[in-house]
Amino acid sequence: MALNGETKTESTNGEQVSRHQEVGHKSLLQSDALYQYILETSVYPREPEPMKELREVTAKHPWNIMTTSADEGQFLNMLLKLVNAKKTMEIGVFTGYSLLATALALPDDGKILAMDINRENYEMGLPIIEKAGVAHKIEFKEGPAMPILDQMIADEKNHGTFDFIFVDADKDNYINYHKRLIDLVKVGGLIGYDNTLWNGSVVAPPDAPMRKYVRYYKDFVLEFNKALSADPRIEICMLPVGDGITLCRRIK
Repeated sequence: MALNGETKTESTNGEQVSRHQEVGHKSLLQSDALYQYILETSVYPREPEPMKELREVTAKHPWNIMTTSADEGQFLNMLLKLVNAKKTMEIGVFTGYSLLATALALPDDGKILAMDINRENYEMGLPIIEKAGVAHKIEFKEGPAMPILDQMIADEKNHGTFDFIFVDADKDNYINYHKRLIDLVKVGGLIGYDNTLWNGSVVAPPDAPMRKYVRYYKDFVLEFNKALSADPRIEICMLPVGDGITLCRRIK
């Protein structure tokens, strides 16, 4: 997938035809028309204005493929309301589309611990988050998440205190994140891991053509998915939303 979120296919007459033109599009749906129907019927008519503005601002970023898709943002927003989440965490923020979806869903006294190695990207979306009136819910920490998580785990007061945690970061560390997050999320709480179908590469043959970054992380994603399926501490549900999101409900 091109960095601008658009791929090209060649028609029978040799013309270049644009596919999946939506910014940050990561849907695994095979039909462009069906995905467009979902966006136009369900997502865009109900997308809060701040999220729409942030999505359009992010479209100008050279790495806009990293953003959460609009349909996944809608899903996260409703999920958080359904579970009455109040204390959440997000690892991997980028410009903050999923973060904004979360902040809008939480009550006014809700809190989000947000971590990313790049503050500049976060600050690109921060004015919109502030204008939406939800910036007070966010505590942003710049830098690798692992040392912060280790510090939190060292204090048992943090154990089992998070209602929801969303991870959209370095795939080669997903297993390491999970080892720590399982102690921080409450029993009955949820952890959502993004990109667990990884551009569909999880079922691609070894010699299939794919971008270098997709090929590099493919085995890490496969290993992680296998580990989740064998973890007796959680119930899991893998959803074909966006690029695949696996929900883990801690049961013990």
